[in-house]
Amino acid sequence: MTESGRVVLVTGGGSGIGRGIALHYAREGASVAIVGRDRTKGEAVLAELRAYAIPAAFYAVDLAVEDEVRALIADVGEQFGRIDVVVNNAGIGGRRSPIQPGDPPGARWDQMRGPNLDAPYFICAYALPWLAATGGAIVNISSTAAWHGNWGLYGVAKAGVEALTRAFAAEGAHHGVRVNGISPGWIATELDRERPATGNSGSWEAPPSLLGRMGTPEEIATAVAFLASPAASFITAQTLIVDGGQMAIDYPSANALEAIADRVGSGAFAPER
Repeated sequence: MTESGRVVLVTGGGSGIGRGIALHYAREGASVAIVGRDRTKGEAVLAELRAYAIPAAFYAVDLAVEDEVRALIADVGEQFGRIDVVVNNAGIGGRRSPIQPGDPPGARWDQMRGPNLDAPYFICAYALPWLAATGGAIVNISSTAAWHGNWGLYGVAKAGVEALTRAFAAEGAHHGVRVNGISPGWIATELDRERPATGNSGSWEAPPSLLGRMGTPEEIATAVAFLASPAASFITAQTLIVDGGQMAIDYPSANALEAIADRVGSGAFAPER
């Protein structure tokens, strides 16, 4: 599906899932603005975007600072003339957490909440009028960590993102703006090459999904593009889990269930059939 004529803003576009989303839209002909704090990475992705001969820009912004977000949205709107899609992807997880062992509870929450929850709140609030003018859409990137207590404050912040998605969907509906979310499972990015998710060996104690592999940024990008497209015109206030079926599996009992699959399953693959 061509995205020609649309203007897409992707936060956290300098690497990983954000980079994948930005490149997907560029390939489809959209104008793309990316936001990040690392200027070196941002400029590198900007060069990749411009290789598709589309208007593109990189903004170095601290999205947890309201005044910076206000200026960002105004700059994007003025430079491109409109905003059609906003993807709130920026955030920090456990492997990039700035929290130190001696930090008190308040400091820990501030550091995790700012980039993961404050940032999408500010972006949604300031982008909403621009999106109302185009009948645009917001897609917030959450995480299946919202369901897992072992992810601590990161999971708490991502659960907040899902509530924020529903709140802005209700607010935006009266102005023709749809707001949805994507909740990714394990997605293979450059960070996994730098620091494997499972420790020094890089091996998994259990498969990272029901499909036996990690997902890719492009697989998240296509889900984002669908939710932001006219094809999803009657979908709002939803968070789509894109995790290869990970949330459907009770991993501690997975091996035992395989052994008794012929007694608990449908029998579709029974030898006598």
